[in-house]
Amino acid sequence: MEALEKHIQELIQIGLLRKLSHNEEFKVKTHVIISWNNDKSKMVGEFRELNTYTVPDRYPVPRIQETVTQLSKATYITSMDALKGFYQDVFTSKARKVLRIITHCGIYEYIIMPFGIENALSHYQRMINTIFPTELPEGWLIIYIEDIIICSDSWSLHLERLAIIIDQAEGVNAKI
Repeated sequence: MEALEKHIQELIQIGLLRKLSHNEEFKVKTHVIISWNNDKSKMVGEFRELNTYTVPDRYPVPRIQETVTQLSKATYITSMDALKGFYQDVFTSKARKVLRIITHCGIYEYIIMPFGIENALSHYQRMINTIFPTELPEGWLIIYIEDIIICSDSWSLHLERLAIIIDQAEGVNAKI
């Protein structure tokens, strides 16, 4: 219970979840906490019913073997993580209406993409790929979900590429 309360308060404080009044129309789903490493937990949505109505989106993620091959050719490699990547995608008010949850703490509405939605991975991969439309085809940038990997053969070129990626991410308010 404490872990759930902590997750809820954290998401409210950073503007990713909002509390609803009891008189608002809502469909609700419960949440579970999945713990690992004895001290870390993640709030995961129970969206199985919603997922049964969702048309699957099979947007591809990079293949591991191709990624390993690309990395093996590089002299310099930088790996960055999209800061709470899935939380950077804000939903419309229409979408939020099906992303409402009820807990012992109250009724809440996600403003961002929660864990547990059928097409979250495909949607996020497509969104992050659109930030770097020319760099991905050039082969020196690999994006695997929340991992952004830059490959180069020279240090000066590597620094240039890092600057490009950081500038483009900042240009769309993506946090890395």
